Amino acid sequence: MTTMTATAVTQGPLRTTIRAADRSEEERRADFRVVAKAVRDAGLLERAVGFYTWLLVGLGVALVGLLVGSVLLGDSWFQLLIAGALGILFTQIAFVAHEASHRQVLKSGPANDRLGRILAAGVVGISHQWWMTKHSRHHANPNQIGRDPDIEIDTISFLPSDAKKARGLQRWVTRRQGWLFFPLLTFEGANLHVRSIATLLERRPVTGRWLELGLIAGRFALLITFLLLVMPPGMALAFLGVQLAVFGVGMGASFAPNHKGMPTVGRDAKLDFFTKQVRTSRNIRGWGMSALMGGLNYQVEHHLFPNMARPHLRAASEIVRRHCATHGIPYTETSLTGAYASVVRHLNRVGLAARDPFDCPMLDMRR
Repeated sequence: MTTMTATAVTQGPLRTTIRAADRSEEERRADFRVVAKAVRDAGLLERAVGFYTWLLVGLGVALVGLLVGSVLLGDSWFQLLIAGALGILFTQIAFVAHEASHRQVLKSGPANDRLGRILAAGVVGISHQWWMTKHSRHHANPNQIGRDPDIEIDTISFLPSDAKKARGLQRWVTRRQGWLFFPLLTFEGANLHVRSIATLLERRPVTGRWLELGLIAGRFALLITFLLLVMPPGMALAFLGVQLAVFGVGMGASFAPNHKGMPTVGRDAKLDFFTKQVRTSRNIRGWGMSALMGGLNYQVEHHLFPNMARPHLRAASEIVRRHCATHGIPYTETSLTGAYASVVRHLNRVGLAARDPFDCPMLDMRR
């Protein structure tokens, strides 16, 4: 005889539950085994080396093309268009570095690590080791309070408990953080560089510390030298600003819609692997989304099979979706604009916790 169970989670400022209706614990634990077998039988865990080879060749050609275009433009404010395109290109390269960190690209683990480190630190300018450590914690405990670093307070508060602690300018921002989210992403590029370098400079042991610091320093030295040789200092500074802003928006706008606004798991809650990964993730449907978001649009499948190559995620999503529909398991999929709307609403709900206790939300809405 099966039983109904419920595990406490939070969603925004409100309390809710994830329910496994009329299914035993053993049936819930079997979900991943069943789906994983179907995925393996379909050959979807095979590497797609050819796909990534052509993708990297294409990105390399695009990078050379942008640099040549910058030289040909010379002292022209049209350089800012090149800067924007370079920000988009660095975002795409960061996607491949992310996939290499998950062992999706090449057949051996060490080869993936080397590729990821070169792309992340040497091309994009972000510590591969910092990303690996932070992102591994996120994958193990997505949206779990106290365990997922991606919902820890930064400029944005993702939990009401964090929003309540905001003071001064931080409080002003928190109260409006949903509407300010995308403007704040223009600073995320610089934030990613600073935080990853700061991690490499910490006193604790860091794998590959000096190699990554050398790669990052060399990358910035080459980029800045190139810009100063091609354009005046003021234009070079503006170029860097635009490139970082576009890169920050590209990264934030690709990662944020996948979990923000989805159920948040309590600190001590215990969930089976399949439920935890599926219920806290959101897929983004739409033509071209896989190229635009580096495969992150299939977030449910990426969390269930983090080492699955990008070209196989679509087929895997059909298997997972069918299984969820058969067993009544919620499977969230929406458009990109729908996901962004959910993120903004969620952040605004969380931001309500930063209001002065004597504020009246209804009066604020009429101001």
